Amino acid sequence: MISRIVVLKCEYAVRGEIVSHAQRLQQELQTKPGSYPFDEILYCNIGNPQSLGQQPVTFFREVLALCDHPSILDKSEAHALFSSDAIARARQILDLIPGRATGAYSHSQGIKGLRDAIAAGIAARDGFPANADDIFLTDGASPAVHMMMQLLIRSEKDGILCPIPQYPLYSASIALHGGSLVPYYLDEAAGWGLEISVVKKQLEDARSKGIAVRAIVVINPGNPTGQVLAEGNQREIVQFCKKEGLVLLADEVYQENIYVENKKFNSFKKIARSMGYGEKDLSLVSFQSVSKGYYGECGKRGGYMEITGFSADVREQIYKLASVNLCSNISGQILASLVMNTPKVGDESYESFTAEKNGILSSLARRAKALEDAFNSLEGVTCNKAEGAMYLFPRLHLPQKAIEAANAVNAAPDAFYARRLLDATGIVVVPGSGFGQVPGTWHFRCTILPQENKIPAIIARLKAFHESFLGEFRD
Repeated sequence: MISRIVVLKCEYAVRGEIVSHAQRLQQELQTKPGSYPFDEILYCNIGNPQSLGQQPVTFFREVLALCDHPSILDKSEAHALFSSDAIARARQILDLIPGRATGAYSHSQGIKGLRDAIAAGIAARDGFPANADDIFLTDGASPAVHMMMQLLIRSEKDGILCPIPQYPLYSASIALHGGSLVPYYLDEAAGWGLEISVVKKQLEDARSKGIAVRAIVVINPGNPTGQVLAEGNQREIVQFCKKEGLVLLADEVYQENIYVENKKFNSFKKIARSMGYGEKDLSLVSFQSVSKGYYGECGKRGGYMEITGFSADVREQIYKLASVNLCSNISGQILASLVMNTPKVGDESYESFTAEKNGILSSLARRAKALEDAFNSLEGVTCNKAEGAMYLFPRLHLPQKAIEAANAVNAAPDAFYARRLLDATGIVVVPGSGFGQVPGTWHFRCTILPQENKIPAIIARLKAFHESFLGEFRD
């Protein structure tokens, strides 16, 4: 049972006080236009691409439309309106759905044929076999994370190693399920690197305090920090988990979002299998979502977890939890199967699909670079390169007067800065204190998602605000 105290301890910064204030400002702009020095609120607080103008991928939406309204398939106009491979894929998917009904409940793990398709996509990506029985389809990756925390955490004496900075879903879900977050700090000076020696020390410290550390969360590419792990680093992590008997919770939802040529995404399952580790060597849970990547289908709530290395008894408990929720939504299930099985060479949609995908990803890379350069040009701001994901996490070196002003209103200094930024520019960012950070340092997370033609104006607003802020609080 989740107690009231546990709920009060739970915090989720990306939808926190700054965002609530932004929503109030948005309402005032609608009722009293011209009441602020900006005419729109720019939500750079959350990875929600389509809310900021990103268009859905045509092939995915064509297949979804046909699956949800299958009578269109029998109309003569269908081939004029939809690509032939979207029509073929929709027919194939409908044949997998009992009763061809997207409005009906499915198997609690998700439709078997769609899980088969996802397993095939994972195998093609990694070069190692995948099994549909290991796939649990969920409403985005978040419910899968909650499910695993519910299974892993028995009391406050159970700990989960978690990166700091981290995506607040992890701290929130650990708090909600009554466990203890065991932090390991990423090294900002080394591009937000993950040092195994640091993780090992935190593990040993927690164990010395009587905490049974059960799992480690690794986010790759990083959120909010944007780093992409090197293959050697991943091998160290896998070896560490095997040696220490930890479940590896691999958040891999940004696997398509890589912006540097010298890095590529490798799943932890691929790394483990390439090291010769099988089911009996490592308990691994890999999370994927349709909300991120180039697809950005946040509102469709599609995702999955792939679980390997768990006993039959544990898998039975995971299935029980999935069954309590009946099933995930069918549109999300279909999308999850599509993002893992995209059009192939020779398909009618292949060229247009590839152009859409590459166009989105190359634009994101340009936006990331423009914002990174802009942050680094500001006095007292340093920002690491965004190698992947959808965010930058610049560090604020704030004047003492600004810190004292924040303390006077009982606010964290980075939250004070973010609130002033919002009131002056309409730009919504998330204070670094919502993600965790080395004590005495201050940051904020900003998405790279506003449309490319708006980036120059955003940068101009940021620079003007920052100069004004420093002018007011300079020591």
